[in-house]
Amino acid sequence: MTKGILGRKIGMTQVFVENGELVPVTVIEATPNVVLQTKSVESDGYEAIQLGFEDKREKLSNKPAKGHVAKANTAPKRFLREIRGIEVAGYEVGQEVNVNIFAEGDMVDVTGISKGKGFQGSIKRHGQSRGPMSHGSRYHRRPGSMGPVAPNRVFKNKLLPGRMGGERVTVQNLQIVKVDTERNLLLVKGNVPGPRKALITVKSAVKSK
Repeated sequence: MTKGILGRKIGMTQVFVENGELVPVTVIEATPNVVLQTKSVESDGYEAIQLGFEDKREKLSNKPAKGHVAKANTAPKRFLREIRGIEVAGYEVGQEVNVNIFAEGDMVDVTGISKGKGFQGSIKRHGQSRGPMSHGSRYHRRPGSMGPVAPNRVFKNKLLPGRMGGERVTVQNLQIVKVDTERNLLLVKGNVPGPRKALITVKSAVKSK
């Protein structure tokens, strides 16, 4: 069964596991999420729950947003996200979702917005090869050929310099090393997208064996 929760990336550290191995982990703080809405196949055409994460001041939310969270009897939320493929029958509007839905050893997919890196050249952005750096080369780090002569234009999929990063990225099949229910923390093996304090979505792995 699919499970999911929203949290914030705290940073990275390392922990010793039972066999004595030192494992790098990302710490995700997932304070209790609130179910704001449930969607069913009959009414919406698909099954999902809408989660609200992190309270915000009443002053900062408009009337429709206040009315939406009032049904769940909770404070206005900063982030609202849908988790699809969940059996809605197990959830009610206003119910809290905590880190204890996951257990040690679970495999998860983690989604976030990657770090923005600004305007980058084609070598850094697409891993293209550079020209010779020797004297007289006249071709060092520029993009290569723009394509054939015939269409008299540059094709749409040409890999060129431009803005890099700041994209929605999902890292699949990460293992949960530890679940700290007291401090609402998930320790996930490896790295996850985004800078510190970034919004992170943790879901059950789609492709786990």
